[in-house]
Amino acid sequence: MWTEFRKEHAWQIKEFFFTLKLLRRNPSAVAGFVIIVLMVLMALSASFLSPYDPIRISLKDRLSPPALTHLFGTDELGRDILSRIMYGSRISLRIGVLVILIAGGMGSVIGAISGYLGQKIDNLIMRVMDVILSFPPLVLAMALAAALGPSLNNAILAVAFVMIPKFARMVRGEALAVKEKQFITAARASGAKSLWIVLHHILPNCFSSVIILATLILGETILIAASLSFIGLGAQPPTPEWGAMVSVGRKFLMDQWWYATFPGLFILITVIGFNIFGDALRDILDPRIRR
Repeated sequence: MWTEFRKEHAWQIKEFFFTLKLLRRNPSAVAGFVIIVLMVLMALSASFLSPYDPIRISLKDRLSPPALTHLFGTDELGRDILSRIMYGSRISLRIGVLVILIAGGMGSVIGAISGYLGQKIDNLIMRVMDVILSFPPLVLAMALAAALGPSLNNAILAVAFVMIPKFARMVRGEALAVKEKQFITAARASGAKSLWIVLHHILPNCFSSVIILATLILGETILIAASLSFIGLGAQPPTPEWGAMVSVGRKFLMDQWWYATFPGLFILITVIGFNIFGDALRDILDPRIRR
C-alpha cells in the first residue's frame, strides 16, 4: 500500500521534503518553529506541569515577587502567575486555531466562488469584502464583540469575521488564475457543475496559499483577541487569559512589575514566533526562490 501511495504521490512527497530542507536552512523559520512548538507543548502539558491551580486563591501570598516558590510571582488574589500563563497558552492557541478554521474556511469558499463565477457576483462579494477591510481590524472586532456581548466565544466570532476578507481576497486571486487552466476547461466540457469544480479543483489548488496566510495572521489573531480581553470584551474572570492578566496587572505596574510584564512577554514572544515563521514559510514557498 505504501509503495503504491509513494508512486502516486511521488512529486508531492519530493516537494514536501524539499520544503523541510529549505526550512532547516532558514534561521528565522527554525526560530519561529521552535517558539511555536514550545508554546504548543506548554499548552498541552499545563495540567500536569503547572506548579499550582491557576484559579486557587491564597490571600496570604498576594502580590508576592518572583521567588523559588512562585517563579513569576503572584497576583492580587495570590494566584500563581506562571500557572495562569501556562493555562492561558491553551486559550490563546485555541482562539488562534478556531479563528483560522472559521475565517479560513468561510473566506476560502467565498473567494473561490467569487473568483470562479466572476462578473456581477464577483463584484458584489468583493465590494462587501472591501467594506469590511476599510475598518481597522481591532476597531471592527471591538464593535462586533461589544454588540455580541463580552465573552470568549463572542470574541472568537468577532475576530474570525474580521479575518474572512483576507482569505477571501487571496483565494479569489488564486481562483482567477486557476480557472484558466486546461484541466478546468476539461472539467467544464465533461459536464461538471460549478460547485463541484470549486470544491474539487479550485480550493485544493489554493491550499498552500491558505496555509501560508493562516500562519502569517495567527499572530495578529492572538494579539487582537488579547486586546479584546484587555478591554473586557474577551475572556472573563477568573479565566487565565494573557490579555486580561495584562489589563489587571497594569494597575500594579509601578510596584508589582511582574504582574503585567510576564503575560505581556508571552504575548510578544508568541506573536513574533508566528510572524517570523510565516514570513519564512512564504519566502520558501515562493516559486522564484525554489528554482
